[in-house]
Amino acid sequence: MAYAVAVDIGGTFTDLVAFDHETQKVIYAKSPTTYDNLVEGILDCFEKAKVIPGESNLVNHGTTLVINSFIQRRGAKTALVTSAGFRDILEIARGNRPDYQRDEPLIPRELRLEVPERMGSKGEVVSPLDIPALEKLAEKLRELEVESVAIFFMNSYINPIHEEAAAKTLKKLLPGIYVTFSTDLTHEWYEYERCSTVAANAYIGPQVSTYIRRLDSDLKKEGFDGALFMMGSNGGLLSTERTCRQPIGLVESGPIGGCIGASAYAQALGFKNVVSFDMGGTTAKCALVENGRFSVNSVYYVGGYVRGFPIKSSVLDIVEVGSGGGSIAWLDAQKRVHVGPQSAGSTPGPVSYGRGGIEPTITDANLVLGRLHADRFLGGEMKLNVNAARRAIEQRIAEPLGYAGESGTIQMADGIISISIVIMAGAMRRISVEHGLDPRDFVLFSYGGGGPLHACALAHELSIPRIVVPPEPGNFSAIGMLLADARIDTSKTFVDLLDDKSVPVMAEIFGAMEKDATAALAAEFGMSEVFFEHYAEMRYRGQRHNIKVPVSGLKGVASIRAAFEQDYQRRYGHADSKAPAEFQALHLAAFARLKQPDIARLPRAAAKAQPAQTRRIYMGNAGGWVDAQIFNRDALKPGFSAAGPAVIEEYGSTTVVWPDDRFEIGALHEIHIYCGRR
Repeated sequence: MAYAVAVDIGGTFTDLVAFDHETQKVIYAKSPTTYDNLVEGILDCFEKAKVIPGESNLVNHGTTLVINSFIQRRGAKTALVTSAGFRDILEIARGNRPDYQRDEPLIPRELRLEVPERMGSKGEVVSPLDIPALEKLAEKLRELEVESVAIFFMNSYINPIHEEAAAKTLKKLLPGIYVTFSTDLTHEWYEYERCSTVAANAYIGPQVSTYIRRLDSDLKKEGFDGALFMMGSNGGLLSTERTCRQPIGLVESGPIGGCIGASAYAQALGFKNVVSFDMGGTTAKCALVENGRFSVNSVYYVGGYVRGFPIKSSVLDIVEVGSGGGSIAWLDAQKRVHVGPQSAGSTPGPVSYGRGGIEPTITDANLVLGRLHADRFLGGEMKLNVNAARRAIEQRIAEPLGYAGESGTIQMADGIISISIVIMAGAMRRISVEHGLDPRDFVLFSYGGGGPLHACALAHELSIPRIVVPPEPGNFSAIGMLLADARIDTSKTFVDLLDDKSVPVMAEIFGAMEKDATAALAAEFGMSEVFFEHYAEMRYRGQRHNIKVPVSGLKGVASIRAAFEQDYQRRYGHADSKAPAEFQALHLAAFARLKQPDIARLPRAAAKAQPAQTRRIYMGNAGGWVDAQIFNRDALKPGFSAAGPAVIEEYGSTTVVWPDDRFEIGALHEIHIYCGRR
C-alpha cells in the first residue's frame, strides 16, 4: 500500500481521507479534535482508518491553528523592529474604518522598538542601517524574553537590503528566537498593511513551526518517510519549509480544501457557477466558484474589516459565520434567542454527545426534531442522547420564554434552526449579492457534517433551484486537499497608467516573477511543469480602492481595458470608458500539478439495499411533523430518484430533503436535489 492521505482539523472533528492510487482503495475516518495535542487526533484517525503512517507516501494537512491563535490571542510574545520614527504604525493604522473601536495590536507599544535606517521612495539609501544600534537592540530583546521578532522598514518593498541585513544579524544574535521580515512576505506598498502582515506572521510563527516539527516527528516515529504538505489559504499546497517561514499563509487553511473540491466537482459535472457551502461543527463557510475558478483576495482582515487587522496574503474569498453544529443557543438579558458564535466544540460538545455539555446547540435541535438518528451518528460510532438534548432546550430556552411542554420544546428547537438559517443565508448574500451576483444563477454545493442537513432550507430561503451534495460530505474538505495543486503566489507594486508603454513593462515583470516562482516550485516540490494565472490590481485614476482583474493571455491595451471595465461594471453597475485607468500591483499564481485521485473513485463501496423505512421528522413551516423516507446513502445507486420528505443517512453527514423537493443520484454518486417553489 502507498496511500496519499489528507487530514483536516476542524473545530469539532478531525477528518482523514486515505487513497491508494494503485488499488484505487479509499478509506475515511473521523475523530474528535484533541485541543490539548492536535497530533493525537490525527493519529486517532490513522488508527480508526487502520492505516499505518508508514504505508503513506504523502500527507496533505489543513488546520485551523492559525486563525484560532489570532481569535484567542494565543500567539508568541512578539517584538517589532522598525525604522526610527515609525514605532506606532500598528496603532495609527488607517482612518477609513466605520468604527474606531479596533482590536488591540498584536504587539504592544513597549515591544515595538526602533533602529536608525531609511530607504528613499525610489529605493535609494537615505540613511544606512545602523548595525551597532541593531546589536544593542538585540540585547534588549533578550532581556525582554521575546519569542519572536518582526522586522518592518519603510520603503523596503522597493529595496529590501536593510530588512534582509537586519534579519540576518538578529538570527545570528538571537538563536532560538523566530525572526521574520516584511519583504519575505510581500513586495507591495501600503506600509500599514505590510507592517500588520509581518507582525501577524511573527505572532504565530513559533507556534506553527513547533506544531509542524512535532507532527513531522510523530509521523516519522510511526514509520512515515513521505512528503508532508500544508493546505494554504490561497487554494494550493505549501511545502513545510515555506509554511514555517510564512505561516500566515495558513490563516484560512481549514476550510479551503472544500472549495477546491467544489471546483473540481463543478468542472466534472459541467457547472460553471456554484456556491460552496460548508457547515462543520463550529462554523459555516461559503465561497463562490465562477466559471470553474474560485476568487482569491489579496488582503484578508482577521477579525473582520471593522475591528480587525489586515494581512497581505492570498486568501480564497470565503465568508465564515459562527453557525456550526456545535453553535450554542442562548438567551440575552432581554430574553432574545441567539445562536452562536460561541461553540461547544468537541469538548464538551453538544449536550447530546454526553461529554458534559449543558448548553443546547444546533446539533441538539436537529436531534430533537428527528432529523438526526441517535443511534446512527458517525455510522453508529457515537451514540447521541436525545432526552438530554430535549431537556437542555426545554430548560434553557423554552421554559424561560414561556413555551411549556413538548410542543414548546419542538417550537424552540425549530426556532434555533430557523435563526441559524437566517445567519447562514446572510453569509451567502454577502458572497453573492454584495458582489453583484444573483444566487439563483448558482448551484448550491453543500458539504460538511451539517451542510446537507440545512441545504434545502437555505436553497428555499435564497430561491436557489438546485443542490448538489458530493460523496462523503463529512470528510469533503479533506477530499479537496487530495485534489489540490502545489501553488505559490507572488505580488509586486506596479504603478503606471494603462497605455502602450506600460503593457510591455507589465509583461516583463510577470516574466521575472514566473522565473522565480518556477525555481521555487522546483526546489520545494521537485516539479518542473508549471502553469500560471496573472492578475492586475487596477482602478480609475484618482480613485483610492482597486479591483483585481484577471489578465492571463491579455496582451494589448484594449483587451486589458475591456476586462477591467467588465469587472467594474459588474461590481458597481457602471463603467467610464473615457476615464484613464491605471495599474497598482501585479499578482502571479504559479501552479504545479501533483498526482490526484480520480473523483469517480472516491465514493466508498456500495452497501446492500435495505428495506424501506420511515421516521417522523419535524419540518416547521414546510409541513410540521411528516413521515419521511429514510435511506442509507451507500446503498443508493446512480440513477435512483425519490421525492421528499426524505432523510439520507451516511457515515459523516445526513441530508434532509424537504416535502415537494425531489432528489436523484448522479454518475459520481453525488446527490442532486431539485427544489420546488413555495
